[in-house]
Amino acid sequence: MLKRLRIKFVCVNMAIVLAMLAVIFSLVLGSTRRSLERESLSMLRTAMEQRERPFFLREHPESGEGEAETEISLPYIRILLNPQGEIDRVEGSAGEWTAGEESGLDGLAATVCAMREDSGVLPDYGLRYLRGATPMGTTVVLLDMSSETRTMQSLIRSSLIVGAAGVAVFLLISILLARWAVRPVENAWRSQRRFVSDASHELKTPLTVIMTNAELLQSPDYDAPARARFTENIVTMSRQMRALVERLLELARVENGAVRTVMEDLDLSALCAEAALPFEPLCFEAGLTLETEITPGVRVHGSPAHLRQVIEIMLDNARKYADGEGSVTLRLRRSGNKCALSVANDGPPIAPEDLPKLFERFYRADKARARDGSYGLGLAIARQIVTDHRGSIRAESDRGVNTFTVTLPALKEESGS
Repeated sequence: MLKRLRIKFVCVNMAIVLAMLAVIFSLVLGSTRRSLERESLSMLRTAMEQRERPFFLREHPESGEGEAETEISLPYIRILLNPQGEIDRVEGSAGEWTAGEESGLDGLAATVCAMREDSGVLPDYGLRYLRGATPMGTTVVLLDMSSETRTMQSLIRSSLIVGAAGVAVFLLISILLARWAVRPVENAWRSQRRFVSDASHELKTPLTVIMTNAELLQSPDYDAPARARFTENIVTMSRQMRALVERLLELARVENGAVRTVMEDLDLSALCAEAALPFEPLCFEAGLTLETEITPGVRVHGSPAHLRQVIEIMLDNARKYADGEGSVTLRLRRSGNKCALSVANDGPPIAPEDLPKLFERFYRADKARARDGSYGLGLAIARQIVTDHRGSIRAESDRGVNTFTVTLPALKEESGS
């Protein structure tokens, strides 16, 4: 699927590039052709007005003093016809022609006179013509188009070479862009596959326990106490599965924005103090000390329910992974227009390569804690909530202290506070 997506991306890119190149080269060629036609017609009109001498194109129309003037003759023929349509005089860029040199021009002059337009092209002869009436008859001026044709052919050839090189360069760029553009989709696809695999693995164990105990219940070989134990195992695993499914649904709702987030200005300091209260007895039972260092009056714009959930996830995570007889510290500090909410605990160090993965779904640095009610979803939910609040979350591990820090935009301090 990803390969087809990359190919489609490259094809669409190249179609756009080819269309743009075709339009650009068409405009350039058309503009050049019209410019050459205008120049040719201007030369024809100038030659038409010449009477006394051959027509010359001056390289320096206004030569300065001491500057030589160079004249370049143009390949043209001027045919003067009498009222009867017979050739009376033939002139060219090399001077006036002598009698007999106009042999074969009768048919050409007759062709021009038979044309409906006063100016145009004779493609069979490679000439551009201009016809005009004079008191003495008709004057026909013919201009050789070979220079104009060569210019257009050279431009077309150059355009094809530049176009081919451009297409090759854009093709290479499109391939590289396709890899870069599809990478987020590829990462999401891999994450989705890993999510399905991890979810299946998490559900497989309790399902296996439930099925095994249910089969044992059907056996007549066990007494009442054993059957009660099997029933208790089924209930325990069922509750564990329900908790997992609820967590999964909660994560899906948060990531999809299905949960309505009501934002308001709130006192984050008071919220942290309230959220920490239920964890004091939990930490005490686990032999831990819960410490709080909360700067008063820190206010943010956010959802009280969701920010409280973030605080609870961080405290619960610290409680589960803290060393016995250690401490858990909740800190809230303000720094300029930002505030930092951190939860630190004494515990086994986390490997640097594991730190960025802690916020992925189902990821647990300590695999041995897979069955203590931790599914590796809490920090993923916290990260999504923090992202929705235009904040960031990170994990650090230094000298036996693991710290999770949330940074949020803080409201301006009220005057007098």
